[in-house]
Amino acid sequence: MQSKENMNGESLDIKLARLQELRERFPDLFVEGQLDWEKLKAAFGDDINFANERYVLNWAGKSDAFKVLQQPTTATLKPIPEESVNFDKSENLFIEGENLEVLKVLQKAYYGKVKCIIIDPPYNTGSDSFIYPDKFSEKKEDYLKRIGDKDEEGYLMKEGLFRKNSKDSGHYHSNWLSMMYPRLFLAKNLLRDDGVIFVHIDDNEVHNLRMVMNEIFGEENFVAQIVWQKKYGPANDAKYFSATHEYVIGFAKRLENWKPILYERNEEQLSAFKNPDNDARGVWRASDLSARTANQNCNYPIILPSGKIVYPPASRSWIISKEKFEELVKDKRIWFGVDGSARPMQKKFLSEVKEGITPQTWWDREFADDNKNARYEIKEIFPENIFDTPKPTKLIKRLIEVSTNNDDSEIILDFFGGSATTAHAVIDKNKEDGGNRKFILVQMPEPCYEASEAYKAGYKTIADIGKERIRRVIKKIEKEKTEKPDLFDKGNLDLGFKVFKLSSSSFKIWRSQEITEENLEQQLDVFTNPARPGAEKQNMLYELMLKAGYGLTSPVQYVTQNHPSPQSSPAEGRGSLRVPSTLAGEGQGGGYYRINNELIIALDAMSEKLVEQIIAAKPQKVITLDSLFTGNDQLKTNTVLQMRDAGVDFKTI
Repeated sequence: MQSKENMNGESLDIKLARLQELRERFPDLFVEGQLDWEKLKAAFGDDINFANERYVLNWAGKSDAFKVLQQPTTATLKPIPEESVNFDKSENLFIEGENLEVLKVLQKAYYGKVKCIIIDPPYNTGSDSFIYPDKFSEKKEDYLKRIGDKDEEGYLMKEGLFRKNSKDSGHYHSNWLSMMYPRLFLAKNLLRDDGVIFVHIDDNEVHNLRMVMNEIFGEENFVAQIVWQKKYGPANDAKYFSATHEYVIGFAKRLENWKPILYERNEEQLSAFKNPDNDARGVWRASDLSARTANQNCNYPIILPSGKIVYPPASRSWIISKEKFEELVKDKRIWFGVDGSARPMQKKFLSEVKEGITPQTWWDREFADDNKNARYEIKEIFPENIFDTPKPTKLIKRLIEVSTNNDDSEIILDFFGGSATTAHAVIDKNKEDGGNRKFILVQMPEPCYEASEAYKAGYKTIADIGKERIRRVIKKIEKEKTEKPDLFDKGNLDLGFKVFKLSSSSFKIWRSQEITEENLEQQLDVFTNPARPGAEKQNMLYELMLKAGYGLTSPVQYVTQNHPSPQSSPAEGRGSLRVPSTLAGEGQGGGYYRINNELIIALDAMSEKLVEQIIAAKPQKVITLDSLFTGNDQLKTNTVLQMRDAGVDFKTI
């Protein structure tokens, strides 16, 4: 688990985290805290002069992809309660923002906590738009200046990098790989050790996806390449072959820790089990005793109860030896038919086979729906016909079924959220089996074309469509719950979601530049008043929670001075939150926020009495604003000493 100690305002340092992991496993490879490359080569190679003769995936711009991956961010996530549903109680998240930046922001708080990742990235068909560098020779600063848009505060908006990747580009595949690599790498960090990731793809990049995932996740952690029948009939206007399928590539974080969950048998599959001889062991189905391989040791005659002698079919043999066959006959596990004259079959009892069906790699439209049904499905939600390429919820539910349980709160992440099919599927699956799964959806505010039906219907971005779909799904289920309450007696269905948006930091100290003669006055202001003008207390609270390593749905209680009883309690539900509207320093008497009964964040005016109350609460860590001690250095000094004596990790921003 990642440490929660680092509070420098930046996201997890990927390079440092990997070095720390390597140091923990192989301390002998480090000298004076630095990785010794010669020792590394000697420890893991027979010949340290390998001269680049290796099997490896490489592309133009791979080194740039690594640089982008390793660059930390000081960005944060800003809560938007007015766009949410049941914000105070829900543990589901919808995050609007560029997904690479969001994945970096989530690293500290969600490292190793996600059970399943399901993504549907751009397929790189030649008409897709996504974020990628297109001139590998220029410096990053020049690149950002050339194509980057800036917000009103002068900060780069990553949405300005969103562009089409044409097949005419000399870096057509490289652009796609440079986009995917850092996102998949960061995604792996978020997976639990028993977690799994599923990636939708088609023939355009399936070969490159397998190789890049082999590199990031390890070829030994490959789970499956599922073939999904996306449509029923061929397209007669296809130039060569009509593509009627796509793929879903699955990799585990650690394959030895992940086991697929078996699918429940349907009525048709259960009907194959019968009990014509009233066997006390229950229902069974007949299994063929012959195999296609001809084995002379298993090519013996069998005398049926009717007296007839049978042999294995031509070019086949029995699957068991004669001795084993006779043992099964004595145990009444061989069926010869009602009159004893049928070819022998082995009885497979339902009570002795697996409790479900092992997943297969061919998913036809009956098992997982197809694109046609997906369009019908979304048209029921949006009669305006505002989204052209949704995935069917049944397909996503099949992935959820094979990778998550319904008996605990498991997080499912989709950072190419699109029309929010994954969120819809999670809610539906929880409704069906009483599960408590939670979703985190990430979607960039990709603009809808002005000529599109979505834009005409009032949806400016794809993120707007996704949020509205979840709202309508929730509204529909709430109506069903009122009309048919008996259908909702399983579990405690979470009908809500919190909306957050990617934002620049609320703290000037984490957005500052190098000190120069021109900006000296501005930099001095950063250290005397860390919060930027207009920063809301709620935004600062969530930012400090994230950067201290606590999730966005962690239980939060606001405790007022002289009133030890919190204004909200865990009984109100995880994630319950009451935040005073006043900004830091404006409260009368002050108070503090208690998170997970471990962390306390104080954003109001400080006093000796409040410090004593905070210490009495016995937190592990306390974070507050340095500006709250302005003009009272003695209070700050005493607070530092008191916290130290109480064994509390105390930090000021």
